[in-house]
Amino acid sequence: MKILLVEDEATIAVTLTDDLQAAGHEVVHLPDGARAISRLAEEVFDCVITDVRLPGADGLDVLKAAKRARPETEVLVMTAYATVEHVVTAMRAGADDYIQKPFLNEQVLDRLARIGRVRALIDENRRLRADLRGEGGLPGIIGQSRRMQDVFKIVRTVASTDASVLIQGESGTGKECVARALHQLSPRAERPFVALSCGALPETLLETELFGHERGAFTDAQRLRRGRFELANGGTIFLDDIDDMPLQTQVKLLRVIQERAFERVGGEETIHVDIRVVSATKVPLLEHVRLGRFREDLYYRLNVVPINLPPLREREGDVPLLVQHFVRKLCNGRSYTVKTDVLEAMNGYSWPGNVRELENHVAQAIAMAGDATVLKKENLLPVDKSRRAALEPPTELQSLREVLVEAERGHLKKVLRSVGGHRTKAASVLGISRKVLWEKLKDYGIE
Repeated sequence: MKILLVEDEATIAVTLTDDLQAAGHEVVHLPDGARAISRLAEEVFDCVITDVRLPGADGLDVLKAAKRARPETEVLVMTAYATVEHVVTAMRAGADDYIQKPFLNEQVLDRLARIGRVRALIDENRRLRADLRGEGGLPGIIGQSRRMQDVFKIVRTVASTDASVLIQGESGTGKECVARALHQLSPRAERPFVALSCGALPETLLETELFGHERGAFTDAQRLRRGRFELANGGTIFLDDIDDMPLQTQVKLLRVIQERAFERVGGEETIHVDIRVVSATKVPLLEHVRLGRFREDLYYRLNVVPINLPPLREREGDVPLLVQHFVRKLCNGRSYTVKTDVLEAMNGYSWPGNVRELENHVAQAIAMAGDATVLKKENLLPVDKSRRAALEPPTELQSLREVLVEAERGHLKKVLRSVGGHRTKAASVLGISRKVLWEKLKDYGIE
């Protein structure tokens, strides 16, 4: 790593330079702020370590110059005056961390090692972004982890076929993104991609959405309406939350898959379609088959090619890449940075809501940023009582959100115990759908 050390105390400068060079870093030492600012305008550095009190120009001016020249440059501020005001001012100006004097050189080396690990991930991510549409990635999907590379390989292998694909993954993992990639890489790419969530509609409306209806088929059917299968003719239909599909509708779906034919609700004319079927489930569908909730014959028709989409907590190294992607996607033309220690903390969080939750927090951080260019940790990381001590200073006070979350988690456990773990009964007692209950259990990590 190439480092600019700005320090006017010779003892500190000499010993720290020696230790940094011994650790393999390239070090340029300057004793005053004015010369450092001039050097930053001419030369690129990976990291700047600067004192606050300097001759020529102070350390905050050096910090601002470093961020102007190259926003991704990491800046560590050294100060013997580490009052809250000094720290807040430095952080608002874009400092990535601060070190209070006197310090051990090992502390600086530890911080640089952490910066190096995250920078290595980001550099690798940049190389992979250029290849997203090549062999390494898929259109519309971000990921470099081994688990995602396995998914990419399967998608590229089967995209050119008409084989039915069943995507299994937790809520928020990006199942529709994988379905769209399958379509975009297939010979059907110029034809329609039609998506429908089977869990979002009651049974009667679901059949109408899938198969359409004739005029007069029921009271509100004032005109003929084509269903999703008809609209997808020649292309791909994506059936999300297939595990929520009622058994009666499953029978009709089986016929469409077998014969590529169906009748509209209230109609007699048989309509033939040329489609590819891609479906997704948030739960192990074979377990539904064993419990009699899903037809076995339909399961095997849908599960010709299975794709298991990993949760974000199992995608090693993908979080920093996704954060950078969402910052660019949501920045509205502005430039934002995320500090190294925050990226590291985000990389270590479990993200029960997966990629969807991560994107939500990036959007929140940008919305709350105001005029600042550095996104705040408290907006990028969820408030999780089990990790609170690692993320914030210890305190006995709790936010209203924490209290509500803790109360809801406790009530869910209480109801589940009272009904012997029966989820359908629990959902009924709570007055919510099975789908909403399932998502809450996953969010709170309740088995």
